Amino acid sequence: MPLSEKQLKILAFPYSRYQALICYGSIRAGKTSLMSVAFVDWMMREFDRQHFILLGHTVGSAVRNVIDPYMAMTYSDKYQTHYASSAGVMTIKGNGRENYLHVFGADNARSFQKIQGMTAAGLLVDEVTLCDRAAVEQAMARCSVEGSRYWFNCNPDSPRHWFHEEWVLRSEDMNALCLHFTLDDNPGLSAEVIERYERQYHGVFHDRYIKGLWVVAEGLVYQLDGVDWKVPHEEALGDGRGRWIVSCDYGITNPFAALLWRVTPSCAYVVDEYYFDSKREGRRKTDAEHYEALDRLCAGRNVEAVIVDPSASSFKEEIWRHGKYDCYDADNDVLGGIAVTDQMLHGGAVKVSAGCAGLIAELGMYRWDDKAARDAVIKEHDHACDAMRYAVNTYLKHELRGYA
Repeated sequence: MPLSEKQLKILAFPYSRYQALICYGSIRAGKTSLMSVAFVDWMMREFDRQHFILLGHTVGSAVRNVIDPYMAMTYSDKYQTHYASSAGVMTIKGNGRENYLHVFGADNARSFQKIQGMTAAGLLVDEVTLCDRAAVEQAMARCSVEGSRYWFNCNPDSPRHWFHEEWVLRSEDMNALCLHFTLDDNPGLSAEVIERYERQYHGVFHDRYIKGLWVVAEGLVYQLDGVDWKVPHEEALGDGRGRWIVSCDYGITNPFAALLWRVTPSCAYVVDEYYFDSKREGRRKTDAEHYEALDRLCAGRNVEAVIVDPSASSFKEEIWRHGKYDCYDADNDVLGGIAVTDQMLHGGAVKVSAGCAGLIAELGMYRWDDKAARDAVIKEHDHACDAMRYAVNTYLKHELRGYA
């Protein structure tokens, strides 16, 4: 298959005058796969018995985005590759040479400590906008071998993000080749596939993931004008068939929100809710009282999972003590969860009963904090929205057709 002009520039980067390569833009533009091919070819052509760093948001995401796809390519057969997951090292052999790629996660401010002391000949940072800055800069400082280079890829974030301000806007000053990718830069995508991706994303996610633009997240988080997401209670309840789950956002002084879901292979319905605002009611409830309300919400249903805010340790203990429901920690990836929830609402995979007044009210008030240096939501009117996101990110994206 022919490569696009920008994909060819990735392959040509090691022969250029640049110290760094930045590939940012839309999803599915082919930037990560071509970068991994060019990175490995470069290390095996220029170095022997050297150590390299692969940095991702987490070790798991780096393996999933870079290691596994590379090893699955027919092209990788030109080398002998072995990834030892226990050590987090991929060994590459070929042409009488052997090099080592060390995989690190960079999801918090302490991540840089794992990288200290290394001497590296090159750095590949996957999803750099999701990585902690100190970890990225520590990894760069480890690249002291003559001829070392930096390779970065990402989807765009806020224009105030440090990587955009320090690297993308100053790419010439940083001696970096900066390439902006869109879906059209991947010849492997058909017009039908491109159109499908165009339909999947809306608002800020469309601007970033499809157009590849660095834009501020502002206004309502879920912009649902013209979207058919509310249904009568009878439609949400249907004939009762499906799998039943509950998702909870725990609150003491803040509202407590629990959503009852009926899940079918193609759509998940928020059938009912429990929403208690202690400030509005003028009193707090105990964990035992919240559990009684949860039990009433589930009455008559075979609820297979109760998904709870991971920080709600006392309420989880209350659920476990009764031994009636299986309780699971929610995946609390805020931005990733919002993106998938937005897709499902617009795509018709999530519907909300018109009787869920608390969730419906919050969806009309839940807003981005456009003054924040990085993407953030205003921590108001977010409790039922958080409970919705917990269900989507922890359970529904794995169970609904087309979202796995």
